Amino acid sequence: MNEKFFLALSIAWALLIFIASSLPGGSVAVASPWDKLAHFGAYAVLAFSLRSAGAPASWAWFLAAAYGVSDEFHQSFIPGRTPCAADWLADALGALAGCVFKSKI
Repeated sequence: MNEKFFLALSIAWALLIFIASSLPGGSVAVASPWDKLAHFGAYAVLAFSLRSAGAPASWAWFLAAAYGVSDEFHQSFIPGRTPCAADWLADALGALAGCVFKSKI
């Protein structure tokens, strides 16, 4: 698959994350620690797709981790949702894993 496909996938995935983050707190009930695993996985996919789109690992990690920060800030405006540093840490670690995994294949 080509880089344009993975760029489109990255954008679509980021949009999906945004939509999921826009749902009120009661409609997204994932118990801890599973919520951290969901954050980890979502941002691993985002970083992996950015790497597959041709972004260097450092940029793919930075973009995904920065998107995680913006996502946590966005959640501060959603009823029943609150920003959480532990969620962002899971985002950043997932992004790192996505970059490392892409580098290995």
